[in-house]
Amino acid sequence: MSLEANKSTVVNGKAVLGIEMGSTRIKAVLVNEKNEPIASGSHEWENQLVNNIWTYSEEAIWKGIQDSYQDMVRDVKEKYGVPVKKLAALGFSAMMHGYMPFDKAGNLMVPFRTWRNTMTEQASEELTQLFAYHIPQRWSIAHLYQAILNKEEHVKDIDFMTTLEGYVHWKLTGEKVLGVGEASGMFPVDMNIRNYDKKRMEQFDELTAPYHFPWKLEDILPKVLLAGEEAGRLTEEGVKLLDITGELEAGVPLCPPEGDAGTGMVATNSVAQRTGNVSAGTSVFAMVVLEKELSKVYPEIDLVTTPTGNLVAMVHCNNCTSDLNAWVGIFKEFAESMGIKVDMNRLFETLYRKAMEGDADCGGLLAYNYFSGEHITGFEEGRPMFVRTPESKFNLANFMRVHLFTALGALKTGMDILLKEEGVKLDKILGHGGLFKTKGVGQNLLAGAINTPVSVMETAGEGGAWGIAVLASYLVNKEENETLEQYLDNKVFAGQEGVEVQPDERDVKGFDAFMEKYAAGLAIERAAVDHLK
Repeated sequence: MSLEANKSTVVNGKAVLGIEMGSTRIKAVLVNEKNEPIASGSHEWENQLVNNIWTYSEEAIWKGIQDSYQDMVRDVKEKYGVPVKKLAALGFSAMMHGYMPFDKAGNLMVPFRTWRNTMTEQASEELTQLFAYHIPQRWSIAHLYQAILNKEEHVKDIDFMTTLEGYVHWKLTGEKVLGVGEASGMFPVDMNIRNYDKKRMEQFDELTAPYHFPWKLEDILPKVLLAGEEAGRLTEEGVKLLDITGELEAGVPLCPPEGDAGTGMVATNSVAQRTGNVSAGTSVFAMVVLEKELSKVYPEIDLVTTPTGNLVAMVHCNNCTSDLNAWVGIFKEFAESMGIKVDMNRLFETLYRKAMEGDADCGGLLAYNYFSGEHITGFEEGRPMFVRTPESKFNLANFMRVHLFTALGALKTGMDILLKEEGVKLDKILGHGGLFKTKGVGQNLLAGAINTPVSVMETAGEGGAWGIAVLASYLVNKEENETLEQYLDNKVFAGQEGVEVQPDERDVKGFDAFMEKYAAGLAIERAAVDHLK
């Protein structure tokens, strides 16, 4: 839309705002009626380690939201010369999971415990066994049960517990609600009723009955809402918390607050069954929308849902491109030592393309990109490593190929469980993130790794703040009975199919051969962790 049309959208209160609180940045994105970003703002922040707990203070949360909002307002004034007084809709998203318990007076009783904390191992294991359902350490229910096991004083006084975006939404609207995607990271969701699993809630209440708490689990969890349902309206008190100038009018409808996994699915148009997305940067994760429940519990796979309540299998790996980038850095250093000025984009592209000339199975070379631990393969710490035998075909093409392969090695381990053991059907996967920047390399190798067509859009997704803005837009702009999948296909991504590649049989076979070596060589990685301190 034109500058004038966007200005008119803002003036007439038809713009929609999405705000996402990521781990290092809070971002606000304003969109027009066509879901195109027309202004944005951001605020950098960092978590603090306080008494061995990763946290953000309440003060930091509100300062960050207010700063990102004001930064967006400044952007609107610079571009269109008008203030932001009215909004058509608003939505909040944040990093998933974590633990925020409140008492009857609405006070936070312990500092916000983020997803990053790994102090709930006992609770995670016991609940996984009790529910016959994988409960990761970062889930809210694991944090609650660990607090019970630790006999923490505050637990008996809990009146309400929620996650970061649920907290912000509650303070702005008075509504204690969560989108189903985020709720599924608090407690298991039954995909048939698109709500908390009743049987498992009863199991939890039975488990904690000997403690004689005055609450049942159902009393303290947020209400679950689906995409497209109104989740409350911005109150006068909420305006003061969001817009310190007080220019914004109250009464704005809000969509259900969602986690960053849900907004990532929306931003990549992968909320329909048999679709999924892979985000590959410093870490790598895949989200696959399932048609039915898995046959058993896998510690390698987390189960969450889309914002509409469809079951999603999540394969999350800690390591992806860090080791690859480190090796590219060595080539840069070599070139500069030879007096050659290096353009990093060209260097990455040259080395990535070289990998496509290598042997299908990397010529017998082996590498592990474990900068940190990798739970999928059972490592609590990592040691980046490159190994070869005297017979291996050691050349530049194979060297680059093995580092690209191993960047997807842990992911393939988890994806093989879904695709080979569980027989999950996938029509397409959308790739986004730094690994896919060089056309025809990361995309092609991922297609070979998972033997599935992979698409990459030119934008490769605008990010989670845009994703929650689209969910807020869906709330107010959808037609009667229009599903989220239809809305995304017809109103948001129409004409943006992106470039799709089919898996190459040579890459598929080469990756399978490499993975045999990868699995056998994990003993070498274990020895490195044990002996290289």
